[in-house]
Amino acid sequence: MAESREHTFTGARGANTVREWPLDLPRYIAILVHGYGEHIGRYEYVADRLVRHGAAVYGLDHMGHGKSEGDRALVEDFEDVVTDVHAVEERARAGHPGVPVVVIGHSMGGMIAARYAQRYGDGLAALVLSGPVIGEWEIVPALLAYEEPPDTPIDPATLSRDLSVGAAYAEDPLVWHGPFKRATLEAFATTLAEITKSGPLGPLPTLWVHGDDDELVPLAGSRPGIEAIRGTDLTERIYPGARHEVFNETNKDEVLDDVTTFIDRTLPR
Repeated sequence: MAESREHTFTGARGANTVREWPLDLPRYIAILVHGYGEHIGRYEYVADRLVRHGAAVYGLDHMGHGKSEGDRALVEDFEDVVTDVHAVEERARAGHPGVPVVVIGHSMGGMIAARYAQRYGDGLAALVLSGPVIGEWEIVPALLAYEEPPDTPIDPATLSRDLSVGAAYAEDPLVWHGPFKRATLEAFATTLAEITKSGPLGPLPTLWVHGDDDELVPLAGSRPGIEAIRGTDLTERIYPGARHEVFNETNKDEVLDDVTTFIDRTLPR
């Protein structure tokens, strides 16, 4: 696996930990945006593929996640998370002036990445959304119907057909295994509505990858969100039988081949 290093910076709501997988003279910068309750350390395989493809890779643990500060899995305003990701992009650009930037977001990270593209897309070469929480995520209104959201633990088997992925997730001390915080659910609802309202991404090349057996973020719920933001350059890849974490699926190399092929198309020649 590619070597990595960590540093911290003061984010919108405290100290955030960033991991970098460096590469001298990269063809592009890849910024990874992780999902709810997890952390950027779960993306070693993805980062390694991208480094071998010519990328310098960066990703932070969001506030309240992984090694970053904050109450666990508490996000009161996702605009703050978008701002934190932008700080990572600025650091990456300072180290590699003039190098194209690609943002890759998974699940909740796909929602953050979509909003990021609406705010900062003019500076991006491409956007990749993996199983994105976008459009209609049924768990949000269902849990907000309760004054105190019930604990609805993720079934690790829904992550991937490779059951070792779910087992590692269940045993990972940096993964949040507790219930949703009400404030986080409210922030999800606000951001999903804001993304839909803010509209298309224009000419930004966008790749949407999703498993058709995704029970955590069902395909049917994400599609309306994709339609709301789709610009003039959208590529869609739906993988039969794949579950939520397509980057950790049994066909993960096929998925990452699709990602790198897409990125090749978008980079300046």
